[in-house]
Amino acid sequence: MLSRRTLALSVAALVVAPLLTACGGDSDAATGTGKGGGSEKVGGINIGPDQHRIRAKKVDAIAAELPAAVRERGTLRLGGSADASPPLGFYATDDKTRIGSEIDIATLVADTLGLKIEFSPVSWENLFVGLDSGKFDAVFSNVTVTEERKEKYDFATYRLDNIAFEAKKGTNWRVEEPKDVAGKTIAVSSGTNQEKILVDWSKQDEKAGLKPVTIKYFQKDTDYYLALQSGRIDAYLGPSPSAAYHVESAGQSQIIGTLSGAGDKIQGKIAATTKKDSGLVDAYAAALDHVIKDGSYGRVLKRWGLSTEAVEKSEINPPGLPKP
Repeated sequence: MLSRRTLALSVAALVVAPLLTACGGDSDAATGTGKGGGSEKVGGINIGPDQHRIRAKKVDAIAAELPAAVRERGTLRLGGSADASPPLGFYATDDKTRIGSEIDIATLVADTLGLKIEFSPVSWENLFVGLDSGKFDAVFSNVTVTEERKEKYDFATYRLDNIAFEAKKGTNWRVEEPKDVAGKTIAVSSGTNQEKILVDWSKQDEKAGLKPVTIKYFQKDTDYYLALQSGRIDAYLGPSPSAAYHVESAGQSQIIGTLSGAGDKIQGKIAATTKKDSGLVDAYAAALDHVIKDGSYGRVLKRWGLSTEAVEKSEINPPGLPKP
């Protein structure tokens, strides 16, 4: 089986392929000090263990908002998904160091609060188990604010939750509304919000007397991008961060339209997540507002190709995706 390092260094052909499998981490995973490699770039993006992360300085007034027990402990016990999802969270070419935009943003927050990160990569469902049990103080792992989750957790937003249409580089086609995809062949992952939105748009087109969308499904991300480059599909609709990463790193495609991952009813938002009434959410929001204002937050998003998902301020428990 190929190591992630071998996959990453052969990424010129299909950049999204490098780090689709992930296993294990080490004590250096959140700090970027893993051994066994340096800075290695793919399309200008550093995927090596030596990350040269953008850092922040402690702000005493914001750190004072933390519960006393957390201040005295001096650590931020952080849960993150162990899945490989560039550019949000994945493993560097040493197969050990956890890198990505989510860890970079969490690092800025921890720095501002004067805390050292203790990072634990776990499965998605165990992120919430860890919050419920008190094992984690926070989760920075692409968690969308929903009305159902707000019953158990507090949120401090730090990124928009968008999806994106990705097409071959050089196209003049743009997507803003359902009529823009009429008659097109578009790939999407089965069982996702993206699929639901695309199916709804296709039905709207038919009602308007336009051609429906031909929807295609593939097993792997690499299959989507091969189909895109070969012309078998006109576009791929997927999570905006993944699309932005692929565009930036492969240089073969472009984003032709974005929209909220919740559709046209509400703007989805990604947030730092903590157990409800833990006393931590105000400190997270204040730290996020600070790094937004000082520009370090914007530099992190730019580093990973996510500038279009920036927020102007952190909101505590804003309206979330409605209950099913």
